[in-house]
Amino acid sequence: MRRMWKWSSAARLAAIVAVLSAAGYGQNMSTGLLSPPANVRPPGLKNVGIQQNLNGQIPGDLIFKDETGKTVRIGDYFGQKPMILSLVYYKCPMLCGEVLAGLSGALKVLKFNVGDEFNVLTVSFDPKDTPEIGAAKKAEYMERYGRPGAAQGWHFLTGPQSSIDALTKAAGFQYQYDPKTEQFAHSTAIMILTPEGKIAQYYYGVEYAPKDLRLGLIQASQHKIGTVVDEVLLYCYHYDPNTGRYGAVISRILQLSALATVLILGLFMAVLIRHGSDAEHRKASRVEEHV
Repeated sequence: MRRMWKWSSAARLAAIVAVLSAAGYGQNMSTGLLSPPANVRPPGLKNVGIQQNLNGQIPGDLIFKDETGKTVRIGDYFGQKPMILSLVYYKCPMLCGEVLAGLSGALKVLKFNVGDEFNVLTVSFDPKDTPEIGAAKKAEYMERYGRPGAAQGWHFLTGPQSSIDALTKAAGFQYQYDPKTEQFAHSTAIMILTPEGKIAQYYYGVEYAPKDLRLGLIQASQHKIGTVVDEVLLYCYHYDPNTGRYGAVISRILQLSALATVLILGLFMAVLIRHGSDAEHRKASRVEEHV
């Protein structure tokens, strides 16, 4: 009877594991513990994420301080140029540094220059960060970027909780402070803003495709920057807000291919007609000479 009881307990445990697995729970082989399903956020991250507010307006009256300690308004940076907005905190031990490193690396590939064709706003969402810390971060990434004049177009801001709350809410940037670790749980994304301060696009992660950034900046500028080739690329590529990337639009590519084929055939026919006309003219001239 004792052996039967043991088998019954094991069977019961196996049944429980099977039910949990069917519900989406998996087993961590190193600890033997059951972990929550991949699509369920841990309790400490329920309020963390990105809520896209495409075409939403960033409030221009929010008060911050730049890296020199000067009081500024977000609207002071609105004007004729598109902008890249990155929300980080300067004491972040890992992700924020990766965001800024990925951004500066992608910008180094672009032919556009920070301060000329577009600006960058890096804003801390930690009210404890100071302009002095912002200045140190700016010096670090100006050296990484390595282009003259960039300091006039890349700004590192800090500010009070009220301004941070209004900015992150407008941007759809949701984060959470953990008092135990004294760190912030947050997602990683950058945003492209129009010159008027409206959110045009989101790019997720810590690495950003230079081609996507270029097309995004051109589109946000209402095509005031870029070349004719860029215009063609924007016709062929469509921004997908779900992935934060540009994807080829097959129908448009086929249309351009068909148009190119028609133009080539038309040019070829024109050459043939012209060649035939010249041949007839030369033949007529020889006949006249014999006559």
